[in-house]
Amino acid sequence: QVQLVESGGGLVQAGGSLRLSCAASGVTVRWYDMGWFRQAPEKEREFVAVFTWSDNTYYADFVKGRFIISRDNAKETVFLQMNSLKPEDTAVYYCATADRGSDSNWHGSSWGQGTQVTVSS
Repeated sequence: QVQLVESGGGLVQAGGSLRLSCAASGVTVRWYDMGWFRQAPEKEREFVAVFTWSDNTYYADFVKGRFIISRDNAKETVFLQMNSLKPEDTAVYYCATADRGSDSNWHGSSWGQGTQVTVSS
């Protein structure tokens, strides 16, 4: 059974940084595409970043140059380093196993419970 547990969220001022962690069990992260998604209040969940099984990374345009996704195979953990945070980055951030659909968009499959990130102006 896949279990993903996110941590590292919190309250930060605009321009600040946070590092999110996703600890995985029941899945070998290097064999999967592992992604981060987010959902802001009253908005749909959206793709943020993915680290593929082939060691490629992809980012949503709105985080390029600010966020970095990484993976620690030994710890079965995926990270999201978030820099230069903006108030519009405020959302619940979810870790998930990911797949690229026929629409070329990334979709989550197994989800964690999420961690709240709040960026104050």
